Amino acid sequence: MNNGRWRNFPIFLRDTLLNSYAMLFFSNDRPFAVAVMLLSFLNPYAGIGGLVALVVGITSTRLIGFSSEQARSGLYTYSTLLTGLGMGTFYEWSTGYWILLALAALFSVIVSAVFIARMGRFGLPALSLGFIATLWLVILSAGAFSSIGLTERNIYWLNEMYAVGGSDVLRFVERFESLEIPRFLSGFFRSMSAIIFQNNMLTGILLTLALLRVSRISLMLMILGFGVSMTFIEVMGGMTSGVNYYNLGTNFMLVSLALGGFYVIPSARSFLWAALMVPVSYLLVVGLWKITAAWGLPVFSLPFCVTVLLFLRALQIAGADDRMVLTPIQYFQPEENLYRYSSGRERRLHQKTLLPIRLPFMGTWYVSQGYDGAITHRDAWRHALDFVITDRQGNAHRIPASIPADHHCFDKPVLAPADGLVEYVVDHVEDNPLGYNNTRENWGNTVIIRHAEGLYSKLSHLRRGSIRVKKGDHLRQGDIIGLCGNSGRSPVPHLHFQLQTTAWLSAATFPYPLAAFLKYNGHGYTLIEHSVPQEGDLVCNVTTHPELVQAFSFQPGMAWTVRAGDLSERWEVEVSPWNESYIHCRERGVRAYFISNGMVFSFTQCYGDRDSLLHQFFVLAGKVLLSAAHQVTVTDTLPIPVIAPGPIRWLQDLAAPFGIFLKMEYQSAVRTADMLSVGRELVIDSAARIRFPGGKGKELTGSIILREGRLTSFEITKEGKSTVAICEYS
Repeated sequence: MNNGRWRNFPIFLRDTLLNSYAMLFFSNDRPFAVAVMLLSFLNPYAGIGGLVALVVGITSTRLIGFSSEQARSGLYTYSTLLTGLGMGTFYEWSTGYWILLALAALFSVIVSAVFIARMGRFGLPALSLGFIATLWLVILSAGAFSSIGLTERNIYWLNEMYAVGGSDVLRFVERFESLEIPRFLSGFFRSMSAIIFQNNMLTGILLTLALLRVSRISLMLMILGFGVSMTFIEVMGGMTSGVNYYNLGTNFMLVSLALGGFYVIPSARSFLWAALMVPVSYLLVVGLWKITAAWGLPVFSLPFCVTVLLFLRALQIAGADDRMVLTPIQYFQPEENLYRYSSGRERRLHQKTLLPIRLPFMGTWYVSQGYDGAITHRDAWRHALDFVITDRQGNAHRIPASIPADHHCFDKPVLAPADGLVEYVVDHVEDNPLGYNNTRENWGNTVIIRHAEGLYSKLSHLRRGSIRVKKGDHLRQGDIIGLCGNSGRSPVPHLHFQLQTTAWLSAATFPYPLAAFLKYNGHGYTLIEHSVPQEGDLVCNVTTHPELVQAFSFQPGMAWTVRAGDLSERWEVEVSPWNESYIHCRERGVRAYFISNGMVFSFTQCYGDRDSLLHQFFVLAGKVLLSAAHQVTVTDTLPIPVIAPGPIRWLQDLAAPFGIFLKMEYQSAVRTADMLSVGRELVIDSAARIRFPGGKGKELTGSIILREGRLTSFEITKEGKSTVAICEYS
C-alpha cells in the first residue's frame, strides 16, 4: 500500500465529502455544503445513512485508485450520498441494513465511474444515473433478505424530531410546519427539502436562504422550475399519483437549474428553454412512472437525467450558437460561469489562446487595401492585406516618382509574422516598372511559411533576389525573409500579406486576427488586439520592452514574498488542471489567473480575500502593454467578480442573464522614471473605477515599479488611503 497516498486522506475525505453535499445543488461552495449536510440530519436516519455511505464511497475511490483530483470534486460520490439518504429514508436500521448500505455505496462509486467515462465520450454529464441504478438494485434485491425491512418512520417524522431534541426542538419545528403562507411558497419549500429526502418547511426555508447566499441565479431558476410545473399541473388538470414534492424538486426544479444556468451559460433564452423543458420532464415523470411502477420502482430522478441529457445532446448537434452557449469550463456557479464567459467574450480572452500572428514589417505602414478591397481582394482572396509606407503628407512615394525605388516601402525589410517553417519560395520574378502588371506570374516573388497545422502565411510581391530564406528553414518571429518589391501583379511597390490553410501558391485566404498591433489616430497610438487592420489605417507592431516582458513572465514554480507594513503574503505561480496559470497566495486563499502572449499581459479572474495584497495587485495590473514605446494608454473592463458583494452586486446577479450593467473600467500606461539612487525604473500607472447606470463607484489608483526585469514594489490608493507593498525575492 502506498503510504503517501493515505497520508493526506483526512483532508481528501473532508474535501470530497463537502463537495459531494454541495453537488446536490450543482455547487462547490464549502459553507453551503456544510449547511446541506447539517440540514440532512433533520431526518437523522437519512442524514446518518448519507454520511456513512459517503465515507465508505470516498474510501473506496482511494482503494480503487481513481484520480484524486476528479474524486475530490465529488463527481464519483454525490450519487453515493443520494443512495445513503434514500436508504436511510426507506429502510429500518439493522445489521443487514448496514451491510447493504456499505455494498450499495461501493457499487454506486463503481457504476458512477463507468457512467462518467461512457457519457464523457460524448461530452455529457453522468448526472445522478449512478444513484438511480444503485437504489433500484437495492429495492429489487432487499426483499430477498429477511433482515432488511421498510420503515414507517417518515409517516411520523415529528416523533423523530422529539427523539432527537425533545419538546423544545419539536415546538420549534412545528412552528414552521404551521406557518400560514401562500400555497406556492409552502410547496416550494417542501420541494426544496425533498431534494435531500425530506418533506418539511424548516429544511426548505433554510436551504432556500443558503442557496440565496451562494447563487441568486440558481434560486431564480429553482423558483422558475417550480412555478412552471405548478402552472402546468393546474392547466393539465391537477397532480397525478406519480407526481409529488420529490418530483417537483428533484426533477422539475433541478431541470430548470441545470438547463437554465449550469450546463448552459445563463441568458434570457436559456431561461425560456428551461421553462419549456420542465413540462417535458413532467411528461417523462408520468410516462416513466407507468413503466417503473410495474416493477415496484420509483422513477426517482430519471426524468431529470433524460431531459437534461437529451437537451444537451441536441445543443451539441445544433452546433455553436451565441444565443445558447454550452458552459465551456465549469466553475459550479451560474454567475461565475456567466461573468467569466461574458468577460472573456468582451475582452476576447478566448482569442488569446490562438497562435499569435504579428505584422510582417518594422515601423509604421499604411493599409492601402484591406479585407474585401475593391481592387483585387475579392472572392476566395478577399481576406488579405496590402501595405505601403507613407510620409507625413500621406504620400506613398517621392514626387515625382519614376522608378520603384521612389516608393517609400521599396527595399524595406519584410519579417516572419510568427515562428514557422518555410514551405514555398519564389525569387526569380522581375520587378515591374511603375504602372505595369505581370498577371502571368500574379504573386511575384513569394514566401509561404507554415506556422501550425492548417495555418500558413503568404508574403508576396517581394523584390527579386532579396529573399534570404529557402524551403525547409526554421524561422523565428521577426526574422527578415526578404525585401518589399514590385513583382507580379503589382503596378506600384507594396507588400501583400494573407493567411491561408495550405501551402498552395494560389490558395484561398483565411480570416485570422492579429494578436496585437498599434494604430495611429493622428495624436497617438491605440492598442488593438485580436483584430485585423482596416483599409486606411496606419499601423505598427508592439515593440516590447525586455524588462517588462521579463517582469511579467510568471513561470510555474516562481515564488516571492510581498510585504506592506505588518502584512506579509507569499505568492507562488501555479497551473490548474485546465492549464490556467495563476498566482496563488495560500495564506489569504487568493488565486489570480493570468494570460500573456508576450506583448500584452492580462489578469483574467481573481478569487479570494478582496483585502489581500494579491487581489489589489490583480486590479492594478489588470492589463499591461509590455512596451514603453509611444506612451500608449491601455483600457479594459475587468470582470464583475472583482467587485465586492453588496446590494448593487446582488442586483446585478439577478439581472445578469438579461443584461450586465455593472462595469469596472480600467486603464494603464507605462512610463520611464530616472531615480538618482537606483537609476532608471519602469513605472506602470493604473486606475480602476466601478460604473453603473446613473452613478459611479470609488476609484482605485496606483503604480507598479519595475527594476532590472523584476517587480520591486507597488502602491495602491483607495478612498484616500495609500498602501505601499515591497516585493522580496529569495
